[in-house]
Amino acid sequence: MQNDRNDVGSLWVGVVAIIALLYCNPARAEARVILLRGWFGVFSTGLDEIADALKAKGIRAEVAGHLYWRTAADDILRERAEGKTDALVLVGHSQGANNVIDMARVLEAKNVPVALLVTLAPYRQNPIPSNVMRAINYYQSTGWGAPITAGTGFQGRLSNIDVKEDSTVSHINIDKSTRVQAEIAREVGAVVKAN
Repeated sequence: MQNDRNDVGSLWVGVVAIIALLYCNPARAEARVILLRGWFGVFSTGLDEIADALKAKGIRAEVAGHLYWRTAADDILRERAEGKTDALVLVGHSQGANNVIDMARVLEAKNVPVALLVTLAPYRQNPIPSNVMRAINYYQSTGWGAPITAGTGFQGRLSNIDVKEDSTVSHINIDKSTRVQAEIAREVGAVVKAN
């Protein structure tokens, strides 16, 4: 009888140890959100507001100038190799919007999935690569931007959202639209929750 108790006790200790390793591992992957500003990095301050809202919810988010895209892609590839990055979200405004598509394309070549890619008024409408699961493009048919298209092999979900009905929104301030910010935060939250 005593041996049976020891066996059960040992079993429980083993179960607890496995759970601790699975859920408390410091190298465990976590979602990462990268937001890239447009030219000069001064016109896209709404991205800072989005990042602050995400950070307040415990979501890892960073804002950088559009020229950071190649460094960020290299960082993501390194983190993937270390097992540190799970869901990946890329958001960009203007030139930064074009560069998040460039980033996704570099990651596509290495089979790294992008859970969510959001573009705000990209000045070029490059096709979305096949590694993107969900893509959302905010644009103004009466101003700057146009719908974007799916690239070869794209199997994800693509939404083009025309914000022309809001006359206060322009290319320069689309990232500051409270509606757009709320929608982006909601989409990012859904990705993180599903992660």
